[in-house]
Amino acid sequence: MTHDLTTLVPLPVLIPLCAAGLALALHRHPRAQRTISVVALSLMLAASLGLLVAADGGPLVVDVGGWAAPVGINLVADRLAALMLSVSGVVLLCVLLYSLSEGMTESADGLPTPGGEDPIPVAIYHPTYLVLAAGVANAFLSGDLFNLYVGFEILLAASYVLLTLGGTGARIRAGAVYVVVSLLSSILFFVAIALAYAATGTVNLAQLAQRIPEIDPGVALLLELLLLLAFGIKAAIFPLSAWLPDSYPTAPAPVTAVFAGLLTKVGVYAIIRTQTLLFPDSPGVDRVLMVLALLTMVVGILGAVAQDDLKRLLSFTLVSHIGYMIFGVGLASEAGMAAAVFYVAHHITVQTALFLVTGLVERRAGTTSLDHLGGLARVAPGLAVLFFIPAMNLAGIPPLSGFLGKVGLLESGVRDGGTLAWVLVAGSVVTSLLTLYAVVKAWNKAFWQEVPAGVTRDVRLPRGMVGPTTALVAFGVLLTVVAGPLYGYADRAARTSMDGHTYVDAVFPGGSERGRGESPEAGGGDP
Repeated sequence: MTHDLTTLVPLPVLIPLCAAGLALALHRHPRAQRTISVVALSLMLAASLGLLVAADGGPLVVDVGGWAAPVGINLVADRLAALMLSVSGVVLLCVLLYSLSEGMTESADGLPTPGGEDPIPVAIYHPTYLVLAAGVANAFLSGDLFNLYVGFEILLAASYVLLTLGGTGARIRAGAVYVVVSLLSSILFFVAIALAYAATGTVNLAQLAQRIPEIDPGVALLLELLLLLAFGIKAAIFPLSAWLPDSYPTAPAPVTAVFAGLLTKVGVYAIIRTQTLLFPDSPGVDRVLMVLALLTMVVGILGAVAQDDLKRLLSFTLVSHIGYMIFGVGLASEAGMAAAVFYVAHHITVQTALFLVTGLVERRAGTTSLDHLGGLARVAPGLAVLFFIPAMNLAGIPPLSGFLGKVGLLESGVRDGGTLAWVLVAGSVVTSLLTLYAVVKAWNKAFWQEVPAGVTRDVRLPRGMVGPTTALVAFGVLLTVVAGPLYGYADRAARTSMDGHTYVDAVFPGGSERGRGESPEAGGGDP
């Protein structure tokens, strides 16, 4: 039965990748492209949910092409990867459905979109979005550093196209900054891969976990710092986060939403994976991570408080709440890691939902400037509710999932008992209060202040945009309803991740390495 379930492992990568090629071939048929995209991401979500259930019984491993690790590439679906895939699948599908009615994919004829934005050809959007989905899945499932690098590069190529859709000056400038920063991260990652291979003779994660303890401690520390630097840029950890608030807000609403919800979390996932598997005992680096977590939280939320534009405000809160996740990683305890995993799942959903609601606000009011918004609670009460629920969730109001995740992190910090942990606990509480202040300020200005003179509110919101947004907000509430089982799953995922033997034994049954450079026959595998 387990062998049969392994067939699910490559599907989250293969389905959107094959669909992207088909969508590109049908570039003259927008309706067919839309159908292909929706069906592909629905199937990807179904496969991810199947892995979520199957991986709870132990990691599932597929040797691509039948070539056993470390000779070949292997995909590994453990609890952590399966959870990230499932939440990402929900977000990707909801954002796609939102974009179909938003107007950005309806401009294949070159006519202006209903929202008044520059026309965006459908032939570009759908294949690129599907490639992005495949890159996310590949990064989560990758069993070796080089394949993880490939996943990041797929994300970079697709995200640059999506970020500059429409070709406006602001989007090109933002895309240029994004691509330069991402290329810097990729160069650092590639150097780390070269160092890892030079020092250990492998880039397979399971084999690296066995060999890194045997190499010079100074080389191991350099490798760890290079990987953290590369992933820290992608995760937008302070002081490597300055690029994000200027890059994301210029993109179309669906693109901004999926970027905010997913792309930084892929970087966080890579940090969790490498720190727990490759560097499980690194107290000095863990303390550095805790300091960076505190700075990320505080600097990010102070930036959010100072903003007068809703998109930029949410972009700074995105940076700030990355700090909570790094807090859990830096504690290097099972409880802290479980809270971090739970918080990643929560934040992917809530942050994406808030950016989708912001897109609705911009559609309804024509702006996201808080100084030019007002009165939306009277003319669009449903929109007010859609903003209020995830905003309170982000702020950590009980009993929502954001509150539960933060309580888990605070409890882990108190249990740690160290001075730095207590400082982080205090910083987390202050950040949460300032988050509440920032979102309440946005709520009051956008929905309750007097309508600025000369501003009209007569644009109807398409049901196709409201429906997916409502579904994602409801999914965020569902995370609260099932918080007990979800937190239990996150705890088991953290335990599996921190127990490197489980991962290694799944890749190398029996716990022994296959000889480096051997053929599948020599290593005992069947091609």
